[in-house]
Amino acid sequence: MNLSRRFDVSPGVAGLAAFLAGGLLPLAFAPFDILPLAVLSPAVLFWLWHDAAPRRAAGLGFLFGLGQFGIGVSWVFVAINEFGGTGMLPAALLTGLFVAALALYPALVGYLGRRLAPRSGPATALLLLWPALWTGGEWLRGWLFSGFPWLSLGYSQIDGPLAGWGPVAGVYGMSWVVAFTAGLVAWLVSVPGLQVKGARVVVPILLAAVFWGGAWWVDRLEWTSPEGKPLTVSLIQGNLPQETKWEPGAIRERLETYAGLTRERLGQSDLVVWPENAVTVFYHEIADQYFDPLEREAVETGTDLILGLPVLAEDGRQYFTSMMSLGSHRDFYFKQHLVPFGEYVPFESLLRGLIGFFDVPMSSFIPGPEGQQPLQVAGHRAAVSVCYEDAFGSQFARTLQNATLLVNGSNNAWYGDSLAPHQHLQISRMRALETGRPMLRATTNGISALVDARGRLLATSPQFERYVLTHRVQPMTGTTPYGLWRNLPVLIWLLAGTGIALVLSRKFAHG
Repeated sequence: MNLSRRFDVSPGVAGLAAFLAGGLLPLAFAPFDILPLAVLSPAVLFWLWHDAAPRRAAGLGFLFGLGQFGIGVSWVFVAINEFGGTGMLPAALLTGLFVAALALYPALVGYLGRRLAPRSGPATALLLLWPALWTGGEWLRGWLFSGFPWLSLGYSQIDGPLAGWGPVAGVYGMSWVVAFTAGLVAWLVSVPGLQVKGARVVVPILLAAVFWGGAWWVDRLEWTSPEGKPLTVSLIQGNLPQETKWEPGAIRERLETYAGLTRERLGQSDLVVWPENAVTVFYHEIADQYFDPLEREAVETGTDLILGLPVLAEDGRQYFTSMMSLGSHRDFYFKQHLVPFGEYVPFESLLRGLIGFFDVPMSSFIPGPEGQQPLQVAGHRAAVSVCYEDAFGSQFARTLQNATLLVNGSNNAWYGDSLAPHQHLQISRMRALETGRPMLRATTNGISALVDARGRLLATSPQFERYVLTHRVQPMTGTTPYGLWRNLPVLIWLLAGTGIALVLSRKFAHG
């Protein structure tokens, strides 16, 4: 069945439709949460892909990606322009190159699908091939070149009916269900005369109902259980200007602000958390005069702290971005997954000094070692991540060990009043859902949040205000299926789905 001929879509109209569909997809994510677009947007692309030649499919995927990431990660421009010191034109150019690079992933999916199965039937392509390749493309984007797993379809469903699959199959398993449903919608549109009769139509609809209805049933299962009594947790949101972050003259104000807000909660909260690099001076430079007195007060009042700060390495030249526990135990977590160009510069000898963005202060961090232990705080063990480390679910689950809490310290001030803080909070909530652990997320200027073990928001802070967010949080123990197997079952399923589609495609071609 030639879908493009039946509907007589010209190349220009097809390209425009792909671009607009991609541009609408970010509206399925926070802060808009128009969930049906997560299905309808890729459904348009899948329908356009089916009878396209490989190069045409790649072009349509690229246009879709330009719309998706041009809107969805437009906040990169804010970071480069306002805080990278580049000016609008270089910032626009760098953002455009970044968006174009991300758009290559849906382009690759389209090309591979049409190259591997050029004669696949509509059902094979739309119900097997495209969902598998699309989800595989999301996984590849979250891994290749250090990874950028933003805007994966599954994140849009954190408050939707599919949330029950999070602890079982993770964000990529949820993405596959959304992509399968998108393929089903595209296929139903392609059925001649919209006839929805017979087993060939009823079976896929029943499968979709099982996936969506099954999520409700799975969501009723308890994968983890409470560990000890609930804790009173306070997150300190200093809301200090990003522009003065590394200025020596502003250090005293920064230190006094965080210490003062913390002292208001000593003895009232079990745990106080500061955001990433709340302290912007090396640990060894102020340990005696700042951290030691603060620790004594914390111990006397029975409150533990987790603080974000840079730490000089033993060689005295390199440095880590870290989170430190203070109080009953003093220990460090060193960030492992660094942000390219923000915390280190790839091809540094070529790029350093080229434009201001590559020379922002403290942009030569080194990654921490693997296998770091959770921090011991308030009688519990906290698995810590720094900033966008929490976007990597498999890595996060691997570091859980015996942790009963998740803690993330982030600096969202880089992105101003954009989509980034809302999207990042949605991602953090997915980590709580996948692992069955509460998430304590402290940010510099919002959105700070306390999230329960099912990914539900307990409390959030307003943006762009100095704020102390306090709420009760229940630590949890036990292991979810995702925490045990991570992405392996989904990857096997994607390979199997692709393989079945290729076999059926050859059978279709010779049948």
